[in-house]
Amino acid sequence: MKFVLASNNKKKLGEMRAILSELGIEVITQSEAGVNVEVEETGESFEENALLKAEAVMRAANMPAIADDSGLSVDALGGRPGVYSARFGGESCRNDFERCQHLLRAMEGEIRREASFISVIVCAFPDGRRISARGECRGEILREFRGAGGFGYDPLFFVPEYGQTMAEMDAGLKNSISHRAKALRELKIKLENSDLKY
Repeated sequence: MKFVLASNNKKKLGEMRAILSELGIEVITQSEAGVNVEVEETGESFEENALLKAEAVMRAANMPAIADDSGLSVDALGGRPGVYSARFGGESCRNDFERCQHLLRAMEGEIRREASFISVIVCAFPDGRRISARGECRGEILREFRGAGGFGYDPLFFVPEYGQTMAEMDAGLKNSISHRAKALRELKIKLENSDLKY
């Protein structure tokens, strides 16, 4: 079975290919499927946005599609930035560094620093079936940047049990504990237990 990925993000593609290949599932890019779909993320939750993307690409390619929607949820900010993680701070924040700075300003004087990275993955099939999985990684928001790896909010996201930010971790560790890795592992179990024929 093949899934077309509702994203052009090479890092997402690599993670999904690595885990789903164990099930004999091939994950291909939109360009490999002969489609190019840009989906407006109008949902109010990660689940809604992942479903929007998966269904749009599934319809365009007429084959099973897989989509991920993910972001940062900060307890002290009432769950923000949430689905707006990539747009946090609006047009004044044009890159990851500026969004991280905006987050630090939003949390100035805040004692509670707990946060979660959240990922929701949805598979949409042409016959109408949908399978979804959710992964979460808990941590804390630091008051300063640490580490040169990763992307997004990784330099501020500290995972206490490992004593490192996501940006300080090597790829192997990060990919074993990340929100997306957890969602993919749950998705793998659901696919294995489904009646889908590979």
